[in-house]
Amino acid sequence: MYSIFGIISGQNRPIGGPGNGEHACFPARVFVHPIATVTSRAPRDGEKVPFPTIDNIQTGLYSMVMGRTRETSEARQRILETADRLFYQEGIRAVGIDRIVAEAEVAKMSLYKHFASKDELILAVLKYREEAVLEFFRSAMEQHGKRLKNTLRAFFAALKDWFENPGFRGCAFQNAAVELADPSHAGTQFVLGHKRRFAEFLTGLVAEAVGPGATRLAPVVCLLVEGAIVTAVVQQTPEAADVARDAALKLVAEAKGP
Repeated sequence: MYSIFGIISGQNRPIGGPGNGEHACFPARVFVHPIATVTSRAPRDGEKVPFPTIDNIQTGLYSMVMGRTRETSEARQRILETADRLFYQEGIRAVGIDRIVAEAEVAKMSLYKHFASKDELILAVLKYREEAVLEFFRSAMEQHGKRLKNTLRAFFAALKDWFENPGFRGCAFQNAAVELADPSHAGTQFVLGHKRRFAEFLTGLVAEAVGPGATRLAPVVCLLVEGAIVTAVVQQTPEAADVARDAALKLVAEAKGP
């Protein structure tokens, strides 16, 4: 009997007698190892045929599995990036699966291997987008913070950077909530969670500026930011970030007192 590696189970003994064209553990014309190629001819007199060790097999398996994992990860990443771009540019409902697989250059079977349905893909894209958004603000605020020395000002400067981007089409989470139009949809639920997490992030910035009064002031600043995003996309003006900044800083100054 052979194991999955084609190695004879039990003791290592020849299969058949001498002259049958086969060698112990490696039957001719039968076994081709998926990891290491094994000759199908019988060894010449005095020739030693290396027997694959467990270490070699494990190393080969690791390489094979990791190679497949990389291919799978790359395909999944292409699908996510493509779907994210198309959903943001053209809308979740306007873009179908066929369009995504064509532009991602993957088979439809590959997409459904990673995402059981379009709804599942939508949720994955929103999670992917959240990571990208947080990384953008972290990086942009770090750059602006060196000059402004104020985290709240740095945030609004980063917000304006986003508005000035040629591909800016509003907030992907606001857009998703409107397009899905279903409070029970997993994507809508994720949007609610994202907005809560974003509000907590802004609360932290306000708290840094005013201290304990942040609990009362932060919701107002959140509304200023959400309104600025809508205004920027509707009126096509990045200056909405400046208006929101000035209003927020005025509220902060009043909260801090003389």
